[in-house]
Amino acid sequence: MAANSLRILLLKQCTMYVNDRIAVAQQAIQGAQASANEETKSSSGDKYETGRAMAQLEIEKFTTQLNEGKKLKQQLQQIKLENGLEVVHLGSIVKTSKENYFISIPAGKLTVNDENFYAISIASPIAQKLLGNKAGTTINFNKTEMLILEIL
Repeated sequence: MAANSLRILLLKQCTMYVNDRIAVAQQAIQGAQASANEETKSSSGDKYETGRAMAQLEIEKFTTQLNEGKKLKQQLQQIKLENGLEVVHLGSIVKTSKENYFISIPAGKLTVNDENFYAISIASPIAQKLLGNKAGTTINFNKTEMLILEIL
């Protein structure tokens, strides 16, 4: 499979992952808001205040998750689809002697054509070891040697 096609497929999977996270957070915020509104209608006194406070904490938690999802989406938009650089960078697909990585966002294990890739953040420890290296370079990570076989 061509490197660009593979990158597009991995990018689509990451985008679906982020869109799902954003949708779940938005639904949770709406649910917590509806719950808070119900507390207003049916409660009085301290019970009302406690229910409102708990709903507000839930809204804040899900708003944080929503904002994190939006940041991940922005990171994905920074990935360029063109090939070119011979060193590991944002958007690189890195095949090593141990695992395959897609330097993008922390989306976990992705599979394309029965081949597994780990979508990892550029800030992750393994990405920090890979960044700037070329194919043929051996890196040490968690007391394990890993040879960079190919950079797509």
